[in-house]
Amino acid sequence: QVQLVESGGGLVQAGGSLRLSCAASGGNFGTYAVGWFRQAPGKEREFVAAINWSGTYTDYVDSVKGRFTISRDNAKKSVYLQMNSLKPEDTAVYYCAARNHIATTRSEGNYDYWGQGTQVTVSS
Repeated sequence: QVQLVESGGGLVQAGGSLRLSCAASGGNFGTYAVGWFRQAPGKEREFVAAINWSGTYTDYVDSVKGRFTISRDNAKKSVYLQMNSLKPEDTAVYYCAARNHIATTRSEGNYDYWGQGTQVTVSS
């Protein structure tokens, strides 16, 4: 069983930056692909970014390309989401998810483990 804990959320002005962290415990984290998803008020949860087991492949939704960077440190059992040039429309609860597979996917139904989420609020 894998447990995921997100941290790093908060309130930031538009144009600012935040770095989210996802710390894992249990399981063989180094073989799992990991994704970040977000859910804004009144909206469905959406895919943001994903990284494969080794960190050699990443995937981003178009709206964050060039602004967000996903990375991982398997020795620390952690995945990070560096968010730059934040916009008010990035405001959401951000979730980390892991799947027992080496390859990434944008489908949240294919992720096996989820964190509790961390709130990101971007003011205009």
